[in-house]
Amino acid sequence: MKILYVITGLSGGGAEKVVAALADQMHLRGHQVKIAYLKGRDVVVKPECNSIQLIYFGFEKINDFVFASKKYRALILSFKPDIVHAHMVHANIFVRLNRIVCNVPKIICTAHNANEGGKLRMAAYRITDSLSDINTNVSVEAVEAFIQKKAFKDTAIAVYNGIDLNKFKNIELSQPKLNHDDTRNHIKKILAVGRLNIQKDYPNLLNALLIIKKEKKSDFKLFIVGDGEERKNILSLIQKLSLEDNVELLGRRDDIPELMSEADVFVLSSAFEGFGLVVAEAMACETFVVATDCGGVKEVMGNTGLLVPPKDSTALAQALTTAMEMSNADIKINNQQGLEYVKHNFDLQLIIKKWLNLYEK
Repeated sequence: MKILYVITGLSGGGAEKVVAALADQMHLRGHQVKIAYLKGRDVVVKPECNSIQLIYFGFEKINDFVFASKKYRALILSFKPDIVHAHMVHANIFVRLNRIVCNVPKIICTAHNANEGGKLRMAAYRITDSLSDINTNVSVEAVEAFIQKKAFKDTAIAVYNGIDLNKFKNIELSQPKLNHDDTRNHIKKILAVGRLNIQKDYPNLLNALLIIKKEKKSDFKLFIVGDGEERKNILSLIQKLSLEDNVELLGRRDDIPELMSEADVFVLSSAFEGFGLVVAEAMACETFVVATDCGGVKEVMGNTGLLVPPKDSTALAQALTTAMEMSNADIKINNQQGLEYVKHNFDLQLIIKKWLNLYEK
């Protein structure tokens, strides 16, 4: 089978990691695979297999649509894919519109969030709906949100993101990577991983940490992995709240499993999510998770960890304090349950089988 994955970009994010993993797994199963991306020349996430071709369409602004479409159609004519599987709103609409003048046997469009934009984007989804064969989103809640907005018809289905359990597992470290200057042994290490953007709502997390610091109930250090357009604002807020000694920005890292394994608590403070891939990854590393109840995060966590409402810094502070004060025995039980839940629901091999069923349907 020939499979063409089309995605908005290949910067560091959950959707990009999902597509790279899908491409690798399909290649290992003997399928011919290519990945095309609309914009962003800098590739941060890519497949492990170097023989998987990456094609840049150069769709950086709306005026580039015709140019990018010509490159896409040329690729379709030369590669002749059996499946075009698009990911994220821009790529989804792009491949749909091009189907008007470019024949493709089967198009699958996957959204990666319960919120992929405002009314204009939802209208674009609705108007072009008939141009895709199958629509999916990454959680049941995200699918229902799209159906409610009339972006997808009620035939849309949920396919969870998968994670490679061989990569994300509890790792014993000879030397700590989350260093802190505090000499107290009982200080708790909190880890957050995600783009520095509005969606991840880091101000919510920082304000929660200020509450904990004022109450002096727990000693902690927060490490944030990621980069993005909100970095300057986040640094400014850290200074404003006098949290310089309690928060460190680590930038982009390629040792996420090790960092998750070392952390005492993993936290997700997002305002909205589709799935929350990093939550499943933290659970696979047997790390306790505190997260906001947004999008599909509840589905990812099952009955483990602690969930709080989005944009509620007080509730987030209480949950983080509870997690940091839990006994080692209770933490261990929770984390083992989390690992088993991930194995039964989000193992990449299970998810690949679901995609193959859809491709061959």
